[in-house]
Amino acid sequence: MEKISAAITAVGGYVPDTKLTNFDLEKMVDTNDEWIRSRTGIEERRILREPGQGSSDMAVPAIQEILRKKNMAATEIDCIICATVTPDMVFPATANVIADKLGATQAWGYDMSAACSGFLFALTTGAMYIESGRFKKVIVVGVDKMSAIIDYTDRATCIIFGDGAGAVLLEPNTEGLGIKDSILRSDGSGRQYLHMKAGGSVKPASVETVLAKEHFAYQEGQAVFKFAVKGMADVSAELLERNGLTGDDIAWLVPHQANLRIIDATANRMGLPKEKVMVNIQRYGNTTAGTLPLCLWDWEKQLKKGDNLVLAAFGGGFTWGATWVKWAY
Repeated sequence: MEKISAAITAVGGYVPDTKLTNFDLEKMVDTNDEWIRSRTGIEERRILREPGQGSSDMAVPAIQEILRKKNMAATEIDCIICATVTPDMVFPATANVIADKLGATQAWGYDMSAACSGFLFALTTGAMYIESGRFKKVIVVGVDKMSAIIDYTDRATCIIFGDGAGAVLLEPNTEGLGIKDSILRSDGSGRQYLHMKAGGSVKPASVETVLAKEHFAYQEGQAVFKFAVKGMADVSAELLERNGLTGDDIAWLVPHQANLRIIDATANRMGLPKEKVMVNIQRYGNTTAGTLPLCLWDWEKQLKKGDNLVLAAFGGGFTWGATWVKWAY
């Protein structure tokens, strides 16, 4: 029996129309364009401003792009895994809402919460369903409306995050292409440095928590930066070593778009020149679970069948990991 691997066979993406530039932020908080660009590499980010719209409203057009490209009906989707930390509601799962809005009546689905590593974790999970032979068409979507949980008076966080969605279709492959290997890690002791203080079962919403601004993302930037540089670089290097690969074998590094210095450190550790590194942080900022698929979306036309890609991420929790993908089309 031929070995089945899970291959990415299509990519879709969506970012809102509204741009929030560094110059816009200069008018809102004590910061400036040069300071933001030199420390993060970000020039602008997209914001979903329309009232009553949430993460599902960005995920749906991203997936619809895939359906158009594949000439595929929504009813052909077997499963939808939605990586997000900004669900439409606490429950039901945003994946269920997405399926309803798409008309994917034959699909089951669920949400995965692993912060900025969410798409990577969901991709590996989705691949297992394909490899088992259980399902033929699995959608993995990474989406976050970070503007919903950002305090725009806090210059430490408001300069970093944006809104957006990216999705991929996973299908069976017997040519040895697709998801080849993953190393995934998590360490819950890192939660103190990057989290949301209230809104969960430990500290439910109250008048006090709202007034104290505890429903926004909280980050201790220096600690997160230090862990992220080491975590992303180490795991990416480990992935190459485990599979007998060097930087010369890799066509592209697809890094989480959190900070340009973290991206550079990961590329250096892998021995990759800048020309082999996907960077769009300057346009979108950090879209959390959306960054990796949005990179694939932006670079799709440059990817060639058989290209070796390394996807790497680091997120709150802490969560981090790297995945080796052999491009299938």
